[in-house]
Amino acid sequence: MTLILIVDDERSLVKGLKYSPEKEGYEVATAYDGEEALAVAARMPVDLIVLDLMLPKLDGLEVCRRIRKEKNTPVIMLTAKGNDVDKIVGLEVGADDYLAKPFNVRELIARIRAVLRRAAVSRHPAAPAGASLGQEITAGQLKIDLARRQVTMAGLPVELSAKEFDLLSVLASRPGQIFTRDILLEQVWGAGYFGDPRVVDVYIRRVREKVEADPSCPAWILTKWGLGYYFEGLKQ
Repeated sequence: MTLILIVDDERSLVKGLKYSPEKEGYEVATAYDGEEALAVAARMPVDLIVLDLMLPKLDGLEVCRRIRKEKNTPVIMLTAKGNDVDKIVGLEVGADDYLAKPFNVRELIARIRAVLRRAAVSRHPAAPAGASLGQEITAGQLKIDLARRQVTMAGLPVELSAKEFDLLSVLASRPGQIFTRDILLEQVWGAGYFGDPRVVDVYIRRVREKVEADPSCPAWILTKWGLGYYFEGLKQ
């Protein structure tokens, strides 16, 4: 059974939020501060975390940051209504989606389903179009093994999250092709994604920081201003 962890210091809100996922057939665990959230996530096989930003002891950003160091458990961040800064920072530390308070519980359930669906696809992804089983994309010292989902730079392993690998492999499988945000959202996050499209920019920056010698002057993942991103496969 899918286990969802709901973290919020408003106990009455948690009680209400717990009811709807359980009615949908999910198992639900709860926590009321950041430290308790980390403890529950460490001892239980949590499949998704609904995480409030403002928490006692450790705030939601720090909880998300620490979880991301250990695992790729999907996180839906609950933020203040209309606070774009919170949303962007949440995406920066690894949140998969966000929901602004107050919200309709039906929307939360829809987002839970969508995030879980994308997480399942990331665990069992299809190779990019045109890629055969075992194909390795090579561009200079950068090598991407699509079958093993491994990336190396100059023979050294590059640690990418599932989403980071998917993003890189989609771009690298079609060198020179410009991908808009919308296309990348559809191919990497799935057609059901309805979060902030700026998540693409966040993940592009993360991948650049891991594969580029100078992320501020990238050699591989380039920007076509006003259009999108593309992979320069001809550079050596």
